[in-house]
Amino acid sequence: MESAVLFAFLVTLGAGLATAVGAGVGLFAKHTNRHFLAVALGFSAGVMIYVSFVEILPKAGDYITQSSGDFAGAMTTAGAFLAGLAGMALMYRLIPDLEHPELTNPQTKLPGEEGPVLVADRLLFKAGLGVALGVTLHNFPEGMATFFLTLDDPQVGISVALAIAIHNIPEGIAVVVPIYYATRNRKLAFGFGALSGLAEPLGAIIGYAILQPFITDQVLGIVFAVVAGIMVYISIDSLLPAARQYGNAHLAIYGMIAGMAVMAASLVLFMV
Repeated sequence: MESAVLFAFLVTLGAGLATAVGAGVGLFAKHTNRHFLAVALGFSAGVMIYVSFVEILPKAGDYITQSSGDFAGAMTTAGAFLAGLAGMALMYRLIPDLEHPELTNPQTKLPGEEGPVLVADRLLFKAGLGVALGVTLHNFPEGMATFFLTLDDPQVGISVALAIAIHNIPEGIAVVVPIYYATRNRKLAFGFGALSGLAEPLGAIIGYAILQPFITDQVLGIVFAVVAGIMVYISIDSLLPAARQYGNAHLAIYGMIAGMAVMAASLVLFMV
């Protein structure tokens, strides 16, 4: 039994570390202009919106309907998703540091590789923290799910972990790009990216040590639906406005489409 638990934990850890791989890719790629930043922020929004509606929310519905039935399951899933949206709206309202800064006077200067860059750095840092929060909250229940699936059936668990690892690479990129542009601190940005991925093995540890007697499909489904709402809100209220601030609207949309395409490709290729 102990070897099975260790194996399940290592599988979950591997999936989580893929976020750090994505963070490294996003951090050390060549990006020295505002157009890249606009596309990257739009890409981040596309990743989070697509994975929320196409993967997380349907998964939540499946978990909940298994124990509640179709109608009650659909109602519970919708309610949990809206609760995630409302919770983030309330958080942005109550915590001043998460509110949008004034964008009419962008006098903050950050040292750029091609000279000083005028940016509203609070907006970028807020967007980066929002993505890190969304990815962390997403990875936590996902880590629990991967761990218990692997413990029950290693073949199924490894397949799920592989799919999650593929998804975590663009999520790592999504975390580090806005934080790096806001701070120009590679270590700080990479730290946020790596730590957000470590929520998966942390979820596995907590799930096994504390929640195992209490976790049910209903509870796991509700958690996934709430997380989907959180990620969608962050994308709409933080990432897309920031993307439009640093480039024209078309670049933001192109980046969003690219992010959705990457997530769609990872899902389709995994099914082949």
